Amino acid sequence: MGNCQAIDNATLVIQHPCGRVDKLYWPVNASEVMKMNPGHYVALLLTTTTTTTTTGSHNSSNSVRITRIKLLRPTDTLILGQVYRLITTEEVMKGLWAKKE
Repeated sequence: MGNCQAIDNATLVIQHPCGRVDKLYWPVNASEVMKMNPGHYVALLLTTTTTTTTTGSHNSSNSVRITRIKLLRPTDTLILGQVYRLITTEEVMKGLWAKKE
């Protein structure tokens, strides 16, 4: 299951937490997407990188995927050619608490 972020410039992609993907062919306001998905915020997917770490004396390696996102305001417009992700309210609150500490 790859995480290919290739996207057609004539579409915008919205990734749901459950793995479902919606493709839209027109710009839309973030508030409209949030109304259709209560309890979620919309985030712009900036980058996804995979790093490999080695652990312990057994030299086992683990892959860690790091994703950078930018939360959008309800007034922001989702534009064609970009990938967006729905983020649950709980995840946003966890991130805010972690940032405070």
